[in-house]
Amino acid sequence: MQSVFKNLLKSPVLRPSALRFLKMTEKDLLAVPLVDVDGKGIFKYVLIKVIGKEDCTDNEKNIVRGYADCDYHSDIYERVMKSCKKTGLETECLGGGRIEHNPEKKYMKVYGFSQGFGKADHLESKRILQTKYEDYEIETTDEGY
Repeated sequence: MQSVFKNLLKSPVLRPSALRFLKMTEKDLLAVPLVDVDGKGIFKYVLIKVIGKEDCTDNEKNIVRGYADCDYHSDIYERVMKSCKKTGLETECLGGGRIEHNPEKKYMKVYGFSQGFGKADHLESKRILQTKYEDYEIETTDEGY
């Protein structure tokens, strides 16, 4: 069951009928979208590990969050952490950076770092973003702030 669950976590689409076989924490973890970023602009983002603990086993997945209304990376992380905590999920910030999102050109650029959390793994962030933005060109670079 553990390996089946891990494969489900990587799937951007999950049939509701499959949820009845999962424990509550697993359902909560699956309900967390892989990607939630603003529709356009340049904004800060964080890469977050979300962990569901059940029966001494850890199920986890990485998610990307980016919002222009957050002045600091910690504001983004705090918003997500509070939301996850309500359903019994734990979180760990893996780093941050910036995203330039241009929907007209179907283009994203993932770059920079967070003063407080350090640089996120931009390649991992790109992989996650591609689950939602399959037809986008997504560029990563360590240049810029």
